[in-house]
Amino acid sequence: MTFYNHIFPFYPQARKDWVFDVNCIIIIIVFLVFASAFILIIPGIRGRARISWTLRVIISLFIGAVTVAVHFTADWEVGSINATTTYKSFSNAVVNADIGVNVGLSGVNITFKGNPVHQINETIDYNEQFLWMFGSDYDELYYNGLNRGLPNPILYVAEKFSKHDACGLHNQYRISGHYASACMWVAFCSWIICNILFSMPVFIYGAYMTLVTAAFILFSLISFSTVRNVAFCNIHFGSESLKIYYGGSFWLTLATGLLCVLIGVSCIILDWCAPVKLKSFFNTIEDEDESEQLCYTNDGFDAI
Repeated sequence: MTFYNHIFPFYPQARKDWVFDVNCIIIIIVFLVFASAFILIIPGIRGRARISWTLRVIISLFIGAVTVAVHFTADWEVGSINATTTYKSFSNAVVNADIGVNVGLSGVNITFKGNPVHQINETIDYNEQFLWMFGSDYDELYYNGLNRGLPNPILYVAEKFSKHDACGLHNQYRISGHYASACMWVAFCSWIICNILFSMPVFIYGAYMTLVTAAFILFSLISFSTVRNVAFCNIHFGSESLKIYYGGSFWLTLATGLLCVLIGVSCIILDWCAPVKLKSFFNTIEDEDESEQLCYTNDGFDAI
């Protein structure tokens, strides 16, 4: 009843590491396909337009990929600690392990990996996800973990994020993550409008929409940062406590928002100070010259 490597076909498989998310991988692949398709047509673009088109497409795809992918990442906040702690309830067994907390917009991942992995005749390598997004029941997932006999450190950390814990982190993270996700989806919609406006000779409106995109990205960061207004409960393991910091997704989102601000402000300044250079960057001057040349040629034929 097993396939290779003792994999049971009719039972749940072991969970992947928290860094592996199918949705995030799919999004990255989709945007890479768009980028690859554009790379194939670059040789067909003439003159200076090749540079401007390359910059516009690559930057636009980067912004779009970030605004979608960060919904599914689990490193908006991260923290880790190495501790010697009890392994399971009603047991005096003590293990040395690395305990990690990875907070995303939809939930928290808690990792528990032995150092070394094989201790007390067991393989200590756990990765558990507890979701608080709307439509999920965090407490039910927590009680399921109790019934499955998860290690004490995982249950101890998960309890800090539960609804009935005195810390009050659950509601704060749930609401902040919900509004941060909503702002990022609005930013993605405004990013689509930006691309439409920049493809038309209305660059100033495209610049304004870029600032709108930046505003909603920054609003999402502000929404998520409100969690810091709640006194974070100390998660102690022995004499040390687990500290949580902003992770890669938070800083990547911040960098993307600042990039949108830079693009929007630069386009507005160029439209005010040097509109010819702005039109040249978006290749409209070459199009106008070709149109004038075509009209002149047609007039010559008519005269003949």
